[in-house]
Amino acid sequence: MNPYIKNLNKIEFVVTMACTGRCKHCSEGNHDGFTEHIDRTVAVEAVQKICSYYDISTVMTFGGEPLLYPETVCEIHKTAASLGVAKRQVITNGFFSKDRGKIKTVSLSLSDSGVNALLLSVDAFHQETIPLDTVMFFAECAVDSGIPIKLQPAWLVSPEDQNPYNEKTKEIIRAFEPLHIPLNHGNVIFPSGNALKYLREYFDDNIAPFSPYEEDPEDIRTISFGANGDVLNGNVYQADILEIIRTYRP
Repeated sequence: MNPYIKNLNKIEFVVTMACTGRCKHCSEGNHDGFTEHIDRTVAVEAVQKICSYYDISTVMTFGGEPLLYPETVCEIHKTAASLGVAKRQVITNGFFSKDRGKIKTVSLSLSDSGVNALLLSVDAFHQETIPLDTVMFFAECAVDSGIPIKLQPAWLVSPEDQNPYNEKTKEIIRAFEPLHIPLNHGNVIFPSGNALKYLREYFDDNIAPFSPYEEDPEDIRTISFGANGDVLNGNVYQADILEIIRTYRP
């Protein structure tokens, strides 16, 4: 449809920018005051339309904390599963409720919706403000529900660097050993948002900030929907997603 989007194979949804954490490494900065979230029906229709033209291999939901809106997350992944999308991924900090009954229910709903890749963000930064016991209970529920789950820590400087934050992260990871949850490669924090504000001493001032998530504007492989509907150079609340794709220019 568009020469700049001919290799599209992934759809992402920032379900909401609201978050239950106040992490000093967050590239987005302060999450206070966010209540907006992507409309469930609009998101589902977008997945259906994009998949009708492109061979999409991955659909991802994240945030903020996406499981503040579990029905939306589940509908997106249920749709992706019905369309044969191979990888249906959720990135979560695991803290969306203190109600253990709700945590169990959401875990079962994620499993029923076809989520087959759950990345759980646990590290020194998340656990400064997010209770580890609640996150561990969610992890137990996810394991019991049969959802493939991995731990996704954020590393400062590099996974090998022996700074106090990384040492605390390793301690937290060890707490999950009884659950036998695999460790994913995680992310290396880049200097943006809160990270630049609170962790500046760990970054080289002579190196320009670079986000590993930036897309090549002339070869879009991932379409990412903002919580407010922004996507590419348009907004899915104001124009049809296929029209936004067709008219996109770098």
